[in-house]
Amino acid sequence: MLTADAVTGEKPMPRAFEQVPAETPIAMPVQDFAGRPPMIARRRFNIDLWARRLLVVLLALLPAAMAAHEMRRSIGLDGISAWEGVYLALFIPLFAWIAFGFATASIGFLLLTVGKGRAVTPHALTSATALAGKTAILLPVCNEDFLGVLGRLSIMERSLAQVMGGERFEFFILSDSNPENGEVERRAYLELRESFSRPVHYRRRALNIGRKPGNIAEWVERFGGGYDYMVVLDADSVMSGQTMARLAADMERHPQVGLIQTVPTVVGAATLFARWQQFASRLFGPISAAGMIWWAGSEGMFWGHNAIVRVKAFAQSCGLPELPGRAPFGGHIMSHDMIEAALLRRRGWDVHMVNADDSFEEFPPAMPDLFTRDRRWCQGNIQHVPLFMKIAGLHPVSRFQLLVGASAYCTSPLWLALMLVVLGGALAGVWPPSAVLPSGGLLAVTATLLFGPKLLAMIWAMIDPARRIGFGGAARMTRGVMADIVLSILMAPVAMLTQTINLFGILIGRKSSWNGQTRDRDGMGALDAIWLFKWHILLGIGLTAMAVQAGGLGWISPVVAGLLLAPVLAALTARKDLGRRAEQGGLFVVADPWWRTQSYRPLRFRWPNGDERRMGPFAANDE
Repeated sequence: MLTADAVTGEKPMPRAFEQVPAETPIAMPVQDFAGRPPMIARRRFNIDLWARRLLVVLLALLPAAMAAHEMRRSIGLDGISAWEGVYLALFIPLFAWIAFGFATASIGFLLLTVGKGRAVTPHALTSATALAGKTAILLPVCNEDFLGVLGRLSIMERSLAQVMGGERFEFFILSDSNPENGEVERRAYLELRESFSRPVHYRRRALNIGRKPGNIAEWVERFGGGYDYMVVLDADSVMSGQTMARLAADMERHPQVGLIQTVPTVVGAATLFARWQQFASRLFGPISAAGMIWWAGSEGMFWGHNAIVRVKAFAQSCGLPELPGRAPFGGHIMSHDMIEAALLRRRGWDVHMVNADDSFEEFPPAMPDLFTRDRRWCQGNIQHVPLFMKIAGLHPVSRFQLLVGASAYCTSPLWLALMLVVLGGALAGVWPPSAVLPSGGLLAVTATLLFGPKLLAMIWAMIDPARRIGFGGAARMTRGVMADIVLSILMAPVAMLTQTINLFGILIGRKSSWNGQTRDRDGMGALDAIWLFKWHILLGIGLTAMAVQAGGLGWISPVVAGLLLAPVLAALTARKDLGRRAEQGGLFVVADPWWRTQSYRPLRFRWPNGDERRMGPFAANDE
């Protein structure tokens, strides 16, 4: 039975099992979104940073304005009808959206080539670097493969042992698992904790309150006073000791910084789908990330993991209230990370992002698993719609980021609406389908905006011999990019309809579950795939009928192909054997992560019945 605290009169939170150090409490008050909190320092107007943002906006608006003018000439010479007005209202913002992505990637390309990436990577450690602060490394878990978690922890723990100042780091495993999985975790932890060279603490909550942000907040309130910084990871994260030490050194060098977010890349892929996404993340991700880092400046974003946070700043700024009302806009804040970054900046703390070569995360193994995760993110981001205006004192860039995060999920129904307007107008006799399609020149610009970032990423990788070899050489890299383009064209309409269904489902009150993620899969049944993508097949049939009646498939054929082939694409790319064949055939080649080039032997765990399990960092392909 719980007894009330003698001072506060509140009952302590029940905990199922824990092996933790003595508590060092720190207050983490719930934030008042309606009031403006005191700031640690007055915001300074940085004209250079605002000039960067203006440049990116202009680079996005210029091609959008050109496209609008071109389309106005082709369909609006005799005035704008209602159909044409709807068409232009959809076409222009969608065109500006892809132009914004191209502008960001182009700037990132220049930074990584001409600028050598110096402005977007952590500072190098020197022999004189000595860490004074103490850092906790937090691994929240919820019904995960716990031996895989410990395998990844062991990689990071041994990497820290090779870094000067590595003794200033401690690990905390913060579990929200159910009792059955919690018992597995307890036995494995007690068996293996002595094998680590530094403190590895473990705590499982009996009550999962507030999901991951509640898990982190409970740690901050109990232990945050004893640590200067916390490296927040996910259960599938890996970060080298060198990068963690560099981040801690940057925090000490810049006391006004509240958070530094690394841009993690994908690792541990086994299925064909995950290998494809791993290749795309490693090759295409860095230039877009570098551009975003450049214009975001001290108003960066937080993705909830693979980041270092100043504990005092987080406790002072990021206590999240429970929102009034029902889902999707009420209840616990689901996509807490972007809100926490905005709240840190609201009090004057800087939030930065950096590219780091050895910060990793896993990717969902198949399309259905990606869409399940994406639905949770959709609900969390839609929850930000009323918040981006209601929270007092937010920096304008923070408001913009919250709005963009939510609007990203609105582009899918807009693309679908645009296609239906084109086909519907043709069926109604308002225009022939070719009348509202881009001209040759505009089509070339559109292709450049869509595929230009991939070409720039290839050039960036080609000019560095080590990076080029890491992707298997020029020929294999080119093959991978061509395969990526084909698969991306097929998957784009599938994602479009899935996000549209998810968005409308959330808006009518269908809540997303927030359980442990599927991190390992090997294939899926044909009937399961057909049933899962039944609405995609029906839409493909409907669009085909409309297009044929309007005069031919033409431009809609890639969309129809993606929708009709969705079950086949999902089932084939979910297979591990095809992932292995791709690897053996040199398709989607990526360089090995650092621990595979060094002597990091996986630990082994023996169960009471004698079964032995190898604890590789990623069980899906390291067994």
